[in-house]
Amino acid sequence: MESVKRFAAPPLSSHDSKNDFLIGLRGFFVIQSFLHTFLLVFAPGSVVHSANAQEGSHSSSLHKALKFVSILFWNDGIIYSAFILLSARTICIPFMKDKTKLSVAGSIFRRGIRLWFPVAVALAISTGVLQSTGYKYIDDFAKATGNISILVPYKIDNALIYFNSVFNLFWVTTRFSDQAGSYAFPGQMMWVINVIYMQSFTVYMTMVIIPYTRRSWRVKGAFFFIITAWWVQSWAWYSITGLLLADMATNMDFKAKAQRGIKIWRSIRCPSYFAYAVILAAGLIMQYLWAAWRPEYRDDELIAHGGLYYTGGLNEDFDVKQPQARDDNYFVLLGFLLCVETSDIIQWALANPLFVYLGQRSLSWFLVQSILVYTMGIKLFQTLHMTSEVAATAACFFAILGATAVGSEVFYRAVEVPSHVLSYTTFDWIRD
Repeated sequence: MESVKRFAAPPLSSHDSKNDFLIGLRGFFVIQSFLHTFLLVFAPGSVVHSANAQEGSHSSSLHKALKFVSILFWNDGIIYSAFILLSARTICIPFMKDKTKLSVAGSIFRRGIRLWFPVAVALAISTGVLQSTGYKYIDDFAKATGNISILVPYKIDNALIYFNSVFNLFWVTTRFSDQAGSYAFPGQMMWVINVIYMQSFTVYMTMVIIPYTRRSWRVKGAFFFIITAWWVQSWAWYSITGLLLADMATNMDFKAKAQRGIKIWRSIRCPSYFAYAVILAAGLIMQYLWAAWRPEYRDDELIAHGGLYYTGGLNEDFDVKQPQARDDNYFVLLGFLLCVETSDIIQWALANPLFVYLGQRSLSWFLVQSILVYTMGIKLFQTLHMTSEVAATAACFFAILGATAVGSEVFYRAVEVPSHVLSYTTFDWIRD
């Protein structure tokens, strides 16, 4: 009984309560992720980068208005980029508090177990449910509603394919979305966990220099690293940005210095939030220009990188279907995170109990929401037979929201917490 109780309660968090705003920020993006997943299925014209929104000829006025708002609130590029950047910002915190080899080893070892088991269980659940219900109803739904933005999940036929699909999610280092594990999962967004896991090692390998180098050198080195990673179009420029923000916040008294303002000349200082607002505005302007004015130019920025994996020249033969580390998403997130790191009001707002609760269960929400939207949600929509499509969509929204809240809590308690405990138990066992 004691062993069962041990796996029912998570280990004490390594994060101080003063960092609750970071967990709350993750919860904020959980809400955006849910909206994006739901709307891509039931109102794809309102999702800015969806195929339906790009076609645009049949979009209603409501969809056009929602598409405009979606650049801020359910933009898939900003959402997955935020999770990658926030992961880098938070996973180094335990080492910042305890700069020992045991801390590094524990973080690296536990990371894989804490992610592998929830992913494996979620993929098994989605595969089992889709095998029992069949896959055809998703295609029928897409054709009936004119949704060209979603795909029927790839069918996993046997245990070997399933095992290889999960294994590759923690092994693939390029072309992250071109793998069975991501294609087989509803919504095809499982690749995000692949990137987060792989970029964890970039953070782990880089953070170990922090106790042994000067602060000014670390900042300069990080800028050089970010520029170099940008040039070769690696997600590392997001990861090192997150690590740099963590280092400045923890070791360089960044918040207090930023609140004093940026020194311009003698005693004249410019409020730091002005510079952060400029960075944020630059990203948003690019987002709106490429969404509403010149969408055909959106991918042109991707050429201005080194074609690292296939040529010595520029990145002229990129795959537009692959998720990309983009400049506009980066500037939006960098400007926003700088405001978050230095504002007491924003940190207080993000540390509210609801956002913190969602942030602590972000992985469970991410995994459960897609399964429910593509199974229960579509089935419910098909059986409602309402004359108003808006009413049917609203009914599905509230039903799926409630089911996701319950399902993610069950998944968190039954799968994510035991995985967390198992990672600690196993590491304690192998080092004793």
